[in-house]
Amino acid sequence: MCGIIGIVGRSPVNQALYDGLTVLQHRGQDAAGIVTYDQGKLYLRKGNGLVRDVFRARHMQELVGNVGIGHVRYPTAGSSSSAEAQPFYVNSPFGITLGHNGNLINTKALQQELFLQDRRHINTESDSEVLLNVFAQELLRQDPLKLEPENIFNGVGAVHRRCRGAYAVVAMINGYGIVAFRDPYGIRPVVYGMRETSEGPEYMVASESVALVALGFKLIRDLAPGEAIYIDLDGNVHTRQCADNPTYSPCIFEHVYFARPDSILDDVFVHKARMRMGEYLGQKIQREWPDHDIDVVIPIPETSRTSALELAMQLGVKYREGFIKNRYIARTFIMPGQTQRKKSVRQKLNPIEMEFNGKNVLLVDDSIVRGTTSREIVMMARDAGARKVYFASASPPVRYPNIYGIDMPAAHELIAHGRTVDEIAQAIFADKLFYQDLDDLILAVRKGNPKLEQFDTSVFDGSYVTGVDPDYLTALERARAEGQRGMRVSRQAHIGLHNSV
Repeated sequence: MCGIIGIVGRSPVNQALYDGLTVLQHRGQDAAGIVTYDQGKLYLRKGNGLVRDVFRARHMQELVGNVGIGHVRYPTAGSSSSAEAQPFYVNSPFGITLGHNGNLINTKALQQELFLQDRRHINTESDSEVLLNVFAQELLRQDPLKLEPENIFNGVGAVHRRCRGAYAVVAMINGYGIVAFRDPYGIRPVVYGMRETSEGPEYMVASESVALVALGFKLIRDLAPGEAIYIDLDGNVHTRQCADNPTYSPCIFEHVYFARPDSILDDVFVHKARMRMGEYLGQKIQREWPDHDIDVVIPIPETSRTSALELAMQLGVKYREGFIKNRYIARTFIMPGQTQRKKSVRQKLNPIEMEFNGKNVLLVDDSIVRGTTSREIVMMARDAGARKVYFASASPPVRYPNIYGIDMPAAHELIAHGRTVDEIAQAIFADKLFYQDLDDLILAVRKGNPKLEQFDTSVFDGSYVTGVDPDYLTALERARAEGQRGMRVSRQAHIGLHNSV
């Protein structure tokens, strides 16, 4: 999962891009990058780390120009190299930079095509570089001397025909402007908006509406699946549907976990969707356990708060904040290793003992993925004196690999894979465990926009909207295991080097 942003302004955009990326920091904490355009030249700064760590004052001063794009990257196994920080750049044609949120599932085939047919070299293991080169090659097939909106949209349409998977893209073409587009299923989000200035309108595209609002832009709308938007250097906006058979199938996990609650995705208020998740989960607990002995509902900060509050109201029990969060620890879900993830849970959360001591506690989280975090938190509640510890997940059991850009591709890493609910409860040391029903989760989101007829729910039901070859899943799991071994070797080498100094 990553965050993308692009701005066509009337004055320097370096600070606005920086501020927008900090708002989108929750979508990726591994690397960040900004490219700006000025008088025929592109200016790039990118590197590993948080936005605040990658960009210093001297870097910001070098990012000149009124047009630019930015990216924050989410870490996946084997992708810790700064060489894979985005945006990527290719010089032919025109000079193009690109940032990508999602994951292609036909990367290997595209790499072969690019080498054998298009004579293009791919320098990293990133599918984003592959996507950039496909886009560049398709633009090259258009008029090579001057691009018109028609040429750009034809190029995007060709990308849709060649690329499979999830992709929300922002690109900047030297001398022309910014292009953004969404895959034909709309799996990953893209929105755009506008703000008026004394010198004329400015336009912005981003992964989430909250980035627009924070910078004073008014949300216009989401890009539709398969749609592209081209904003030229003069601020003229062109949009077109570029896919042959687009189908609205956004990733429902955006509403469960990734998106900020103050965002609007596909005309659905994320905050309201999470409220409904809590309401429906509370109704399920009432049906299955009408004589429950829950004394207090406690959320696991922070994405579960909205659901937990509604759940407590539905059950008619007290809602209490029982954990204090250290905000300077990164999100454990996107930690690269189990040992690091387990250690960071205790560093990140500290229980308030008076809220647990002698009580039957219902802990609420947005989801249970690997189970390591949930197990540690249950034990923390017991150590704080809880008499009984129950657990509720605002989403269904995560049983299947994700292939669209979320870092959980290996089925054996998922605690729900191959286990019953009772077995999962035992594995996380909970006295009882409740999961949201998939139908209720879909209803909770769709109620905000009845036009959304289907979602990508593959992590819950194994049904992939793009289709997937079983061999791809096997290869992905093998690559992940190899990447994790490489990361362990790299860390061990670093430790050895440190000890020898």
